Amino acid sequence: MASIVHHGLQISSKIDSPWLRLSSQLHFHPRTSVEIVHNRVPQFSPVIINCRRGSRSLIRRGSRIEREGDPSTAEADKAEGTESKVSSIRNVALCVASALAFGVGVGLKDGAGKASEFFAGYLLEQSLSVDNLFVFVLIFKYFKVPIEYQNRVLTYGIAGAIVFRLTIILLGTATLQRFEGVNLLLAAILLFSSFQLFASDEEDDSDLSDNFVVKTCQKLIPVAANYDGNRFFTLQEGVKKATPLLLTVAVIELSDIAFAVDSIPAVFGVTRDPFIVFTSNLFAILGLRSLFVLVSDGMSELEYLQPSIGVVLAFVGSKMILDFFGFHVPTEASLGFVALSLSTGVLLSVLKKSDGS
Repeated sequence: MASIVHHGLQISSKIDSPWLRLSSQLHFHPRTSVEIVHNRVPQFSPVIINCRRGSRSLIRRGSRIEREGDPSTAEADKAEGTESKVSSIRNVALCVASALAFGVGVGLKDGAGKASEFFAGYLLEQSLSVDNLFVFVLIFKYFKVPIEYQNRVLTYGIAGAIVFRLTIILLGTATLQRFEGVNLLLAAILLFSSFQLFASDEEDDSDLSDNFVVKTCQKLIPVAANYDGNRFFTLQEGVKKATPLLLTVAVIELSDIAFAVDSIPAVFGVTRDPFIVFTSNLFAILGLRSLFVLVSDGMSELEYLQPSIGVVLAFVGSKMILDFFGFHVPTEASLGFVALSLSTGVLLSVLKKSDGS
């Protein structure tokens, strides 16, 4: 058993390796943190040590030292990031093309009216999903989730969202068929959500320390202080505890439940067909993980997207009230209004960014 102690930080290993004994003789700056990344049993297999100081990192691999701040490493990281974005663009394009093909198929089978309902629902869900990604970015930042684990969290979050939304859609359809007055309640929810989008303070939204969902999860789930790789559970002093990664999944799942309070009534505002409601939700959610990679860095640049979503929610809420009192708004008109509002919000954001640069 060997260990290293540097400025109060103790690192232990069950392997008495000459590399580990050698590492204990190294001297580090007080602000340097040391992390054993990997070790193996054979005597001559090197222990790989991460030595991090500020934003720079030294990685010792055997007798070779690599500096993460080196231009060659930076270029490799940049190339890897570019490759990831290209892959995400390909996946998003595939999801959008699949949704378009599905909508056309619905139109050929059930008529243009059903196709319009699907596309209106899909646009609504996709726009609300993009807005929800901003909250996901805040959650990842708040819990300091390493980038390499974020996809795992999103995968579980999306799977849970699909199951939950299917349940809510089936229950909602049955409720709407029995109680017509529920439409007014859903319309009120949408109008209130629209008001919140216009009245919310971005600085307040960015602080999750007082968020109800976050505080509730932190109280209910016993959580370890540190991450343990990509594991959801870890042993700490003989006690099995959740890692912050599981807490992040729980917060994202509960946040999606809150998002569904807006999004599902919005789709019910354009169609009562549970098949159309669920499939429009499904196609919008499937591309969410790849979409996150593309827009997470530039969410703040879409300044006018949130107001345009607020306008759309207000329109759908008003439409539901009019429908309840017998004034029907054609689905084609709803589809056109939703598409125009969202494209206007994105276009204004792009134009403002161009003027600013």
